Amino acid sequence: MVSFAVVGVVTLFAVNPADASPASPKYQQKSGPYVVRGVDSAADRNRVGGTGASIDSIENGAATVTATPDEARQIERLGFSISRTRTEGFPAADSGYHDYAEMQAELDRAAKAYPKIMQKLSLGKSYEGRDLPLIKISDNVAKDEDEPEILYDAHQHAREHLTVEMALYLVRMFTEGYGKDPRITRLVDTREIWIVPDMNPDGGEYDLTGGKYHDWRKNRQPVGGGYKGVDLNRNWGYKFACCNGSSSSLSSETYHGPQAFSAPETQRLRDFVLSRRVGGVQQIKAAIDFHTYSELILWPYGYTMNTTAAGLGSDQQKTFSALGHAFARSNGYTPEQSSSLYITDGSIIDWLWATQGVWAFTFEMYPNSPSKGGFYPPASVIDAQTARNRDASLTLAEYADCAYRVIGKQQLCATAPSPR
Repeated sequence: MVSFAVVGVVTLFAVNPADASPASPKYQQKSGPYVVRGVDSAADRNRVGGTGASIDSIENGAATVTATPDEARQIERLGFSISRTRTEGFPAADSGYHDYAEMQAELDRAAKAYPKIMQKLSLGKSYEGRDLPLIKISDNVAKDEDEPEILYDAHQHAREHLTVEMALYLVRMFTEGYGKDPRITRLVDTREIWIVPDMNPDGGEYDLTGGKYHDWRKNRQPVGGGYKGVDLNRNWGYKFACCNGSSSSLSSETYHGPQAFSAPETQRLRDFVLSRRVGGVQQIKAAIDFHTYSELILWPYGYTMNTTAAGLGSDQQKTFSALGHAFARSNGYTPEQSSSLYITDGSIIDWLWATQGVWAFTFEMYPNSPSKGGFYPPASVIDAQTARNRDASLTLAEYADCAYRVIGKQQLCATAPSPR
């Protein structure tokens, strides 16, 4: 039986699910099933069916098909994203984590429960055609108000599933706490809060294939030579591939891609951030990029060991450090400049600061050692380790109006504009 369903989605950017011509993956010699994304019209259905593949169901532009390997390759050559279906989620012991469908369902429930303060929007599509959800929380959520804006993003790296839980925690914190917790209520009333819960849904889903972990870090974009994946946090457009802080090897875990913003996922978030420039002024004032693991708070720059550099003067460095140490007092992480960990180039926080003047931090979450789970801590830690960042996340939002207040130089907010 073929089923059809249409679900409305609020979308900020229209995107093509096939953002690049995909290289052929190595299909196993089976008849399927596969999932084909971007099947949005009768013409699309006919093109897929014309290959000889059997269309088993269609829902929200995704078709489940039974196909031979040759038919699957034909579908891919037509420009559709195609991959094997997965019926398994997290391993049973870690079922407390949210896979992609469960995350979307929780976000949908929250948007329905709190329509006056929360909107579920979209950045656009991932390489394989999955929606990249974007959450807005504010007291007049349907209105673009002249208020400081904060960005929290998660899951640039596929195997770092705890960061999705962190984003979902923030959604619950700001919605469920509104009208009950004075601190949260004040922030929702005076800020516009943006949350990107899943920057890398393709990699995250692949990491769970077969109900077991695959230690996958990158996205799932074909890059040539039979390899897949760009490290999203080396694909940003400031000091891209400059300083031996990423790799040009297609097989490397830190492969930066052929050029800055070659990954659809980084393009989508970049375009959103740039859309928040109003009258030439960036409205997003502060940001946290959540990762795992090591229990660290990192700030720019990652590309150089120097504590000051172009666009990062002494007062700015002191402000980053003071904020980082303030966060650390509540979550117990170690605060340090990003390059103190190791040199990275093409990172999101360097781009956010150097090109947009956003006070941007990376939080490397629990644990602090491989012995406690490494990239795959047990689900039993989710509640404690996400709540651990409650105060730091709120503190960032409180300083978004004038970060220099943390060093007692609030006059700089008016006299010393951040880099653009």
